[in-house]
Amino acid sequence: MKNRFLLVAIAAGCSFMLAAPLIAHHSFAAQYDRNKQATLTGPVTKVDWINPHARFFLDVKDEATGKLVHWEVELGAPAMLMRRGWNSKSLPIGEKVTVNGSLAKDGSNLINASTITLSDGKRVFAGSSGDDPATQE
Repeated sequence: MKNRFLLVAIAAGCSFMLAAPLIAHHSFAAQYDRNKQATLTGPVTKVDWINPHARFFLDVKDEATGKLVHWEVELGAPAMLMRRGWNSKSLPIGEKVTVNGSLAKDGSNLINASTITLSDGKRVFAGSSGDDPATQE
């Protein structure tokens, strides 16, 4: 009887641990609008190589006001990025990059990147959940 209770408790605990990342994770369509595309250019100010999505930040000069606007750029998961040749040092602080992607639905300074053009002109895919597999090279 004790073994059966222990087995049920372990199974329940494992189920909760496995379900937690699914609850915390969001779908692309819930947060981003694929029809609101934008291109941002500016220097990288910070890189967060974390799960479930790596992200980096850049300062973009607002064309209307001339003020710097701090943007958050969401990428794919670090494991997915590593399979595409990225690592945590791929975007050095201060490097000027151009980001193409989908804007957040809530109007915040958040974009889900589809491609990033580095300062040397190299174009890389961001591995985001919003990427259209049909357009991948």
